[in-house]
Amino acid sequence: MPYTVYLKKGEEKRILSGHSWVYANEAARIEGKDKNGSLAEVRSHDGQFIGKGYINHLSKILVRIFIRGGEEDGTALYRDRLAAAAKLRETLFDGQDTDCYRLAFGEADDLPALIVDRYGDYFAVECLSLGVDMRKEMIAEALVSLFSPKGIYLRGDAAVRRKEGLPLENGTLYGEVPDEIRVRENGLQLIVDVKNGQKTGYFLDQKENRFAARRYCRGRRVLDCFCNSGGFSLNAATVAEKVVALDISRFALDTVEKNAALNGFTNIETMCADAFDALRSLRAAKEKFGCVILDPPAFCKSAAEVKDAYRGYKDVNIAAMKLVERGGFLITCSCSHYMTATLFEKMLKESAQNCGRRAKILEMRVQAPDHPALLAADETSYLKAFVLQIL
Repeated sequence: MPYTVYLKKGEEKRILSGHSWVYANEAARIEGKDKNGSLAEVRSHDGQFIGKGYINHLSKILVRIFIRGGEEDGTALYRDRLAAAAKLRETLFDGQDTDCYRLAFGEADDLPALIVDRYGDYFAVECLSLGVDMRKEMIAEALVSLFSPKGIYLRGDAAVRRKEGLPLENGTLYGEVPDEIRVRENGLQLIVDVKNGQKTGYFLDQKENRFAARRYCRGRRVLDCFCNSGGFSLNAATVAEKVVALDISRFALDTVEKNAALNGFTNIETMCADAFDALRSLRAAKEKFGCVILDPPAFCKSAAEVKDAYRGYKDVNIAAMKLVERGGFLITCSCSHYMTATLFEKMLKESAQNCGRRAKILEMRVQAPDHPALLAADETSYLKAFVLQIL
């Protein structure tokens, strides 16, 4: 008999407003018996139907609701949801010279715990819950029927899978996937490694911010810290005098150099070093840059880490501000949901005060629109990018 989860009194309000997650401590009682990963019904304390989703007693998120009506779980449902997500992306990128984007962004596309990224003729998939992982072949079938890709690759190495009782494992779901895939973003050619690169191979959420950065790099010396495979560096190189691409990973910098050669750029120089150490060394050498870009990994992945993360963000932003020439620009980002925009702006204000620089906010940007944020789910809004003029 399928599970039915009855919520504690009042716990349904957040979910009825559009949030998908039912936490284990919100359940008053559970009736029926089935296996983890099966489809469970969720009802309010008084029996009102709320929705259905996959249940997992091993996770703090007991159920992730994605059916709120009479839909049936199966390939047809995934095909319909993915088709709707694709229609939105067609609207977003119509007329743009871009063939890589996030096709499905979990909860924001009514597909909780499912990430699907498109890289030209290939797809990379992340299944971040037990229920979705159990249906990965079904998801691949839906993608094949809609898009006829050359290959689909499963990235199953996200640490969050452990919380679902899932192993960390990668592998090909369909067709053949090469070690390197060539894609286009903002008119640039890029090599993406979906098997070994960060996340699913590339940080697609910054694509619009990378393009917007060009206006602040024109004719300037640019320092791109935490550059990864060079998304910001390449966009800057289209207009900059010189770009220094800085990262601690030699693997990432090898990709930057390949991408620079692919686009015929000769104005990109790579530097392999810890960003914090490199910023201090460049300061000691009295280096100055017309634009400094900070796009670090998340410094905090839980609320308990915010205090330490705040100090880390402050240290790196102070060091960066000291390297910006008068009237130049700092483009600084945080990809942590827990570091809110308000808190991030407070940190930037303190950083400017501490290093004796005045600063203007020119832009406050967020993640690209193929990573939509649900108003009812704060967790889906995570990326902040401030553009400051340093005086």
